[in-house]
Amino acid sequence: MTPAKSDHFNGRQFVNLTGAAGQPFSAVPRMLRTPRTPWPASVEVVTQRPLSLDGSAAVVTFVGHSTFLIQTRGGNILTDPMYSQRAGPFNLVGPRRVRQPAVKLEDLPPVAIVLLSHNHYDHCDLRTLRWLAARFDPIVVTPVGNGRLARKAGMQRVEELDWWQPATTAGVPITLTPARHFSARGPFDKNRALWGGFQIVAGGKRIYFAGDTAYAPFFCDVRQRLGPVDLALLPIGAYEPRWFMHVVHMNPEEAVQAHLDLDASQSLAMHFGTFQLTTEGIDEPVRDLTTALRTRGMAESCFRTPGFGDSFRLEGRA
Repeated sequence: MTPAKSDHFNGRQFVNLTGAAGQPFSAVPRMLRTPRTPWPASVEVVTQRPLSLDGSAAVVTFVGHSTFLIQTRGGNILTDPMYSQRAGPFNLVGPRRVRQPAVKLEDLPPVAIVLLSHNHYDHCDLRTLRWLAARFDPIVVTPVGNGRLARKAGMQRVEELDWWQPATTAGVPITLTPARHFSARGPFDKNRALWGGFQIVAGGKRIYFAGDTAYAPFFCDVRQRLGPVDLALLPIGAYEPRWFMHVVHMNPEEAVQAHLDLDASQSLAMHFGTFQLTTEGIDEPVRDLTTALRTRGMAESCFRTPGFGDSFRLEGRA
C-alpha cells in the first residue's frame, strides 16, 4: 500500500507532526557510550493462564514488554507479540530478554487479531509472528508500510492503515492513532513504514494501546476524536539518556500526562523490565512512575504497574 502525500508522509518517508522522527544515526555512538545501570541477567516470572472472559467486556493480560492479550467477545487480540530471547536481527544480536513471557505461547487462547504498532525488533518479532500464523491465521492490523513484514512471516490476512483510519476486516472496532516515534529494521529503511497506536472498542469500553511513542499533543486529539479512554496501555520505560530518548519514548512523568490527556479512567504501564534498551536501571521506570503520580497528587491505583501475567477485567456498560 503506497500512501498519498500528507502532513506525515513526504512522498518518500514518514514524519512526525511534532519533532524529529528519531535521532540521526550519527548520535547513536554517543548514546552507546553513556554509562548503563546494570540489569540482572534474569528475573523469575511465574507463568499464568489468562482469566476467562465470563461475560466481561474485555480481559486484558500483561504478557510482557508491549505484549498484551486482550480477550473480547469479538475475538482475542494480541498486541506487538514478542516471544523471542533477543530483540534484534535473526534473534542473534540485540538486547537479551531478562523476563520470560508470562503467558506461554501454547497457553494462548485462539488469537483472531494481531495489532502491530511498528517494525522495531522488540515490537515486530518475525519468529513469533510465524508461530501465530501457523497456529491461528490471525488478521494483522498495522500501520502503512508494515504489511510486507507481516506477509514475510506467513500472515495471509493483513490490513494496513493510515492514522485515524478504522479497520474494516477485524470484526472488532479498531482505529489506528498517531504516535511520535520512528521506524527502521536496518540502516537503509529509516521511516519507510509508519508507526502508531490503536484504539479498540469492546463491549462499549474503549481500550487504547499506545504502541511506542514519545510524548506529543496527539493524546488530546485521541480523546477529542475518539472519546475518553476506559483503559490506556502506556509505555513507561527506555527513556534515558533524556537528550537522546525524548524524541523516541515517554518517561513516566510524561506517561502520566498522557493518561490525563486521554481522560483515561485507568492506565496500565508497559514497555519496562523486559529488555534493557537504554541506560536506566530495571526498577527505575516503576519508581519514577510512583513519584510522578505522587507529585500530581494522584492515586497509584489510577495508573498501575501490572505484574507480569496479571489479568484485568473490564466490565461492559449497561
